Amino acid sequence: MPVFDFSNSPEKTKVSECTYTVFRTNAPFTSPDQPILILDTKEKAFPHHPCGIFTNPSKRTSFEFKDEEESFIADILQIDARFVSLLKWLGENHINVRLSGTQTSDGYAVYKIREIAFGGGAKLSAEDGFLQFMIERLLASNAPEEEIEDEDQEETGDSMKLTSIQSITDFMNCAGRTLPDNIRLWARRNLAVARSHEVSPEERRHAQRALSMMMNIQWKSNYFEAIDPVEARRILDEELYGMERVKQRIIETIIQINRTHTLPAYGLLLIGPAGTGKSQIAYAVARILKLPWTTLDMSSINDPEQLTGSSRIYANAKPGIIMDAFSMAGESNLVFIINELDKAASGKGNGNPADVLLTLLDNLGFTDNYIECMIPTVGVYPIATANDKDQISAPLMSRFAVIEIPDYTPEEKKIIFSRYALPKVLKRIGMKEKECILTPEGLDAVISCHENTSGIRDLEQAAEHIAANALYQIEVNHVSSVTFDAEMVRELLLSC
Repeated sequence: MPVFDFSNSPEKTKVSECTYTVFRTNAPFTSPDQPILILDTKEKAFPHHPCGIFTNPSKRTSFEFKDEEESFIADILQIDARFVSLLKWLGENHINVRLSGTQTSDGYAVYKIREIAFGGGAKLSAEDGFLQFMIERLLASNAPEEEIEDEDQEETGDSMKLTSIQSITDFMNCAGRTLPDNIRLWARRNLAVARSHEVSPEERRHAQRALSMMMNIQWKSNYFEAIDPVEARRILDEELYGMERVKQRIIETIIQINRTHTLPAYGLLLIGPAGTGKSQIAYAVARILKLPWTTLDMSSINDPEQLTGSSRIYANAKPGIIMDAFSMAGESNLVFIINELDKAASGKGNGNPADVLLTLLDNLGFTDNYIECMIPTVGVYPIATANDKDQISAPLMSRFAVIEIPDYTPEEKKIIFSRYALPKVLKRIGMKEKECILTPEGLDAVISCHENTSGIRDLEQAAEHIAANALYQIEVNHVSSVTFDAEMVRELLLSC
């Protein structure tokens, strides 16, 4: 593909002027009806895929291209507000691009931009992948509230994971205005530190690491699309047997989100005996909300610094678990599953981890000691689990809507074992149901063996044991199926 040189174009002397208006949309895709920009085609009809360069939209709002060796300039009429900085950056660096669009009554509606060559211009940080990465990130962003006209403020991106100083700089140039204001200002300061030769190599390394983490997170708004309650109920029925009160409470939460398009002010606290499916409920809610999820196991956290990170003044400083969770999720909206909340108050002299959780649960923002920037938490939905609510402090309890989960009755356990636990194991190990048969007396024996245990975790392990034994007999004794009666069950499980 040829590289176009417009350095001798007579139109270069054209007086600078702004020809475009900005339109704001949060559409997550582009199409002829949802274009990136619209070009003026009054003077020249566009070829199918025009190739050329953008001029700086803050000075010359045009696209220059060649058709049959003749140069043409088309003014930009409209731009999606999210893409103003990207087009400005493409123009300033003379990046040759190919457009895909369609002719409309308003002009040439561009819905795809691809890089076509490196020669004669600046090389993109991630070569041919960076531009598409940027477009995808911008489409996933919300339109900036207003244009910022400040020539002294450099809105300043490397590979599909932004790690190098050059890549982060490019990203800030192209998408800086889509970031929350405090994070954009924080990024500028840290970028200055990472570039400076007046600070120690250790300080530069910390600044670059922090920037890489923050820039690779998609900072989303707290607006949530409506959720289908029927689909939500289907997921709950698929994951959980019974628990009608719990399901009702979750559906109520969904209805509330649909009305306000924001998350509820309180998360969920699931309290009940071990093995009653508390974590399974949390995963189901994350699936319904279509959010990534992360877990915090409070039984293994005894120092607040594990959650908040350590200060950069230390050579071995690192972010805390909460910041790592945002980084792993890759976005600011996620479900925090806090396991064993009743263990959160067991600090060992350096403070109380429960106090750190309060700042996360208040939705006022969270600050990691290593990152040194307030992280918006309005898109965080906490779901906590606990066995003993008496061990949870009143301040923590007040941040949740509490749902107490009773243990299953013997009849419920029979249904769960026969309809869910055993068929699930058989399917997973490739067995047919007729190969492993449990008589009614055998089922009663399974439940009797676990009458003194709470939850269904032991029942699931019993299903594994019975299925594995059936498979062993089929393979070793060459039988077609195995039928378990009460005596065989008691002999196999040895616990009754």
